[in-house]
Amino acid sequence: MPKIAAFEENSGCSWLASVHGSTNVVYQAHHVSRSKRGQVVGTRGGFRGCTVWLTGLSGAGKTTIGFALEEYLVSHGIPCYSLDGDNVRHGLNKNLGFSAGDREENIRRIAEVAKLFADAGLVCITSFISPFTKDRQNARKIHEAAGLPFFEIFVDAPLNICESRDVKGLYKKARAGEIKGFTGIDSEYEKPESPELVLKTNVASVSECIQQVVELLQTQNIVPHGSIKDVLELFVPKNKLSSVRAEAEVLPSLEITKLDLQWVQVLSEGWATPLTGFMREAEYLQVIHFGTLLNGRNRSVADGIVNLSIPIVLPISTEDKERLEGSEALALSYAGRRVAVLKRPEYFEHRKEERCARIWGTTCAKHPHVKMVMESGDWLVGGDLLVLEKIKWNDGLDQYRLTPLALKQKFREMNADAVFAFQLRNPVHNGHALLMQDTRRQLLERGYKNPVLLLHPLGGWTKDDDVPLEWRMKQHAAVLEEQVLDPKATIVAIFPSPMLYAGPTEVQWHCRARMVAGANFYIVGRDPAGMPHPETKKDLYEPTQGGKVLSMAPGLTSVEIIPFRVAAYNKVKKAMDFYDPKRHDDFDFISGTRMRKLAREGENPPDGFMAPKAWKVLTEYYQSLEKKN
Repeated sequence: MPKIAAFEENSGCSWLASVHGSTNVVYQAHHVSRSKRGQVVGTRGGFRGCTVWLTGLSGAGKTTIGFALEEYLVSHGIPCYSLDGDNVRHGLNKNLGFSAGDREENIRRIAEVAKLFADAGLVCITSFISPFTKDRQNARKIHEAAGLPFFEIFVDAPLNICESRDVKGLYKKARAGEIKGFTGIDSEYEKPESPELVLKTNVASVSECIQQVVELLQTQNIVPHGSIKDVLELFVPKNKLSSVRAEAEVLPSLEITKLDLQWVQVLSEGWATPLTGFMREAEYLQVIHFGTLLNGRNRSVADGIVNLSIPIVLPISTEDKERLEGSEALALSYAGRRVAVLKRPEYFEHRKEERCARIWGTTCAKHPHVKMVMESGDWLVGGDLLVLEKIKWNDGLDQYRLTPLALKQKFREMNADAVFAFQLRNPVHNGHALLMQDTRRQLLERGYKNPVLLLHPLGGWTKDDDVPLEWRMKQHAAVLEEQVLDPKATIVAIFPSPMLYAGPTEVQWHCRARMVAGANFYIVGRDPAGMPHPETKKDLYEPTQGGKVLSMAPGLTSVEIIPFRVAAYNKVKKAMDFYDPKRHDDFDFISGTRMRKLAREGENPPDGFMAPKAWKVLTEYYQSLEKKN
């Protein structure tokens, strides 16, 4: 039988035995090369194996940075694994204490394990105090001997700052003499003399530290330069605005619809990153056939995939196509005002029936968005978009239309360590609130300190019988005013996308756009983005499949799906509650039709169904419709 390489169990106490103490052990070379392994590990081609060695005092922030870096890299398709000092001592090194010899062996073992992870093609992140120069140098030598990159990063925070962060209470015990040989108190920490990077965690935020590490890894070709553009805005830079605006005035012009302008807003603000404009034919085909964009110059799976399940396209008439063909660029106008320039236009046939069949699963012209597609132009034009200024609607709600970059800044200002998003196009009742409250509770139980809710109503086109955005925003404000949701831990903003009513296909778009804006948890409800079939009146999509599809969807690596739990009105508790089939008779499922009837007639729903002030907004809206009719 061929010899196999294996870990050798230690049965004695001679942790520092040299390699010569183990006999009859022959190193076996792998049959799979690193370059070949790099082609299949993760979603980005290329071998990226290395070790990022975080060293510093207890409380300096090593674990926080290590796990945040791991999350960041994985979300960008770069496989990695974070080894934490406490975690490793629960398993691999649980038979080691804190004597000088055991500490040395602890670091030696970690270096060897990190080397194996790196050799497998992963970015291995280690978070260990590793106080002694000799041990860190040995870890480096282990990697250098294997031809693997090793980056020593000093997580530098003053001792008094580390003591003030003493969440484990270790410094306090060390000061009291209860712990002997504690690094920084009665055992020396030898600062790295020439680390690859120093992170000053007493002055830099976690996100700033992560950016510094990513930039280091970029210079070493571990992280591809094009992979970390989180949000790609398409606005013209200020220093070029006057010249581009002047160009737009003399270019041939295409008048676009309100729906088209909503997509211009989506694209310009970066919600559809990495799109650089309306889809060209190759991007369109990838989306309608694969539900993803193939990233990179070669447009292959090895370059990485981006979840994008809906086509973002610009329909035009045959007459406009014939008029504009041959132009190197054209201006997009709305209501006679030039709003953007489309560079290097590419025209291709708008096969409407195929588009509708693939995206909606139906070609029924009574479906409100399918109807708009069928009535639109027979051609599509794609190209790079230069948007002259932020799209504004001047409806009193523009302050809520926060871009992904603006939302990320808000999350930083709130010191959010988790962001959970809730997409909605309907008024909020207490069943929705229960889902959001329960998600926050789960995140707190998992150790997050400050989870923030992104309450994110859709603000683009919706069908005629949906509650208009203006009234929904009033209703959401009333929900917060009554503190059904915590105003201090909630951001209400408007998502500019039009609604497609395309069920599981569309819900991926809703989730992915929130991921771009910084959300790392997404609450998915029953029948997301669904509606009844216009003719049969049955559900157009199976109500539970949206959540199932979302949990399996490719390219959503940095967001975790919070599955839907059925909520209904509990007649015993007089409150919305999670449905229990064993107590079926205790529950009342209040339909949207029944809710609208009550509101139109000025009657109140059962106590606890909706915040009273929020209900008052709804009754005002539906009664205003009655007066109009």
